Amino acid sequence: MLKVENLNVFYGGIHALKGISFEVSKGKIITLIGANGAGKSTTLRAICALVKAKEGKIKFKDKDITNISTDKIVKMGVALIPEGRKIFPNLTVQENLNLGAFAREDKEEIAKDQEWVCELFPQMKERLWQKGGTLSGGEQQMLAVARGLMSRPKLLM
Repeated sequence: MLKVENLNVFYGGIHALKGISFEVSKGKIITLIGANGAGKSTTLRAICALVKAKEGKIKFKDKDITNISTDKIVKMGVALIPEGRKIFPNLTVQENLNLGAFAREDKEEIAKDQEWVCELFPQMKERLWQKGGTLSGGEQQMLAVARGLMSRPKLLM
């Protein structure tokens, strides 16, 4: 499903990722483990085209996505739940969830998926009209995961 080959990323003169390679098969769960600054987040950000790879290839479902824009990667079914509860604090829970489904057009299915994520995270249903920034830290993380699920990802990172 996902294949990363010889991935190299630079931040200015700093060689942040050096020849990273791995493969993830459909239905598998993997974990990236490493010390602070080891490149875990940079690897995920490179897969989503949030940072540019200088060398290497990234393939998703056998399609080279190395030079594809982030929005097209999302439309292909890749979702990233960023670390640090990156939600939109001035938007309501409902609006945050809607942003997770921005690339979708199936309104009825979006509504069903919102009900589904509210079943997974019952606190979200009780707080749909509350600003995201007023949620507790744990609730903000739940919202970030729920928002990621709203895109119906084939690959969730």
